[in-house]
Amino acid sequence: MKLLDLYCGVGGASKGYIDAGFDVTGVDIAPQPNYIGQMFIQMDALEFLENFGHKYDAIHASPPCQRYSALSSGTNNRVENYPDLLPPTRALLDSIGKPYVIENVIGADMRQDLLLCGLMFGLKVFRHRKFELGGWTAMEQPHPSHKGHRVSGWRHGICYPGDMVAVYGDGGGKGSVKDWQDAMGISWTSVKKEIAEAIPPAYTNYIGIQLIDVVMT
Repeated sequence: MKLLDLYCGVGGASKGYIDAGFDVTGVDIAPQPNYIGQMFIQMDALEFLENFGHKYDAIHASPPCQRYSALSSGTNNRVENYPDLLPPTRALLDSIGKPYVIENVIGADMRQDLLLCGLMFGLKVFRHRKFELGGWTAMEQPHPSHKGHRVSGWRHGICYPGDMVAVYGDGGGKGSVKDWQDAMGISWTSVKKEIAEAIPPAYTNYIGIQLIDVVMT
């Protein structure tokens, strides 16, 4: 089964789908020398989707999240500075008619058919992400309580110990590259920015195992 991963980055989502049994092609407008999927194509994601999306059995899309990310709120990075690629991506996906998955951050203007957290998969990162499913449904995953878990690192001049890792930014106390790789389940790149922009492969492995059954029936 062939799956298209749009806005693929380094391939956090791709790896999960590969482990679920898909043959994955990643598309991104920027070069991705560390991409892990079977094939990478450097091209505008919407242009590729419009022209070639119908050739795939299923499609995953992770439009850039800066517009919606809570990390941008209250800073000089106004949301107007970032294009909103989610609506045109969804419109094209609906017109193609293949089963699809859209992933984004909590603040994104999208349906929440699934909410996944690292604790659901025994990871040391919270990393909450919303998933909108088009043309199919998936089982919900029970969300463990966050009680008793703390993100380690420096806050207001105090270094707090914790069992969870903060995988974002470049501030002090957020752990080593190895800490980030282990927390996210991403071993094929040591570039912190690439890891920070990815999602844990465990998320799309969980989704992919269900999705591959849908496209094979």
